[in-house]
Amino acid sequence: MSSLKKIICLANSKKLNERCIAGINLDTGKWIRPVCDRQYPEDGRVPKRIRFVEGREPKPLDILEIPLDNKGNDFGFESENFSVLKGEWKCLGQAKVEEILKYCNNSDYILHNSCKYVNPSYLKTVPFHRRRTIEIIKVKKQNFSVSRNEEGKFRGSIKNNNGYLLLNNAKITDPEFIKDLENRYSLTSNNLLVTISLSMPYAPSPNWEGEPPCWKLIANIIEF
Repeated sequence: MSSLKKIICLANSKKLNERCIAGINLDTGKWIRPVCDRQYPEDGRVPKRIRFVEGREPKPLDILEIPLDNKGNDFGFESENFSVLKGEWKCLGQAKVEEILKYCNNSDYILHNSCKYVNPSYLKTVPFHRRRTIEIIKVKKQNFSVSRNEEGKFRGSIKNNNGYLLLNNAKITDPEFIKDLENRYSLTSNNLLVTISLSMPYAPSPNWEGEPPCWKLIANIIEF
């Protein structure tokens, strides 16, 4: 069984040489991550020839109409995945930032805990309907900071209003924001909507002890 699903795009982030697309289902208010699990059974990344709308990349706040199955490969731990079916992706318009605020996470933690990562074994213990591998939060500009590591990669950190560190030194995978940072752009708006997602499991070094974890990534940033 298949259907066209409408989502508000809240992430178009780098995933190897392709992209990871995700957004809020307008009918259910829940997250959807379209996955090309037939072409890429290892991670479901979405290639350009499939994701382009009107000859361009999907943008944050685009209202996308996408042909999706009613299920998808969860890769053992993800709950938001729906398989991409044949058919054209369409952009039906643009959502307003104010429409997104009701979907923001207001809990004390970002994606289950206060660590930089979540173990897949833990996610498997969480009931499927409560499992989260992507979410969006509202952040004040002064609570968001960016650094650049020795390899030239940008990292972001987020604090709450009490100064408590919610996310520390997370990899930024938003390609448009990365371009801005490379051009020495500084945030100008007082508020941000930040989408955080979990990576596929990987160990950062051969000496890593324990299972390969899913790392928290900053997948998209919207200023308002």
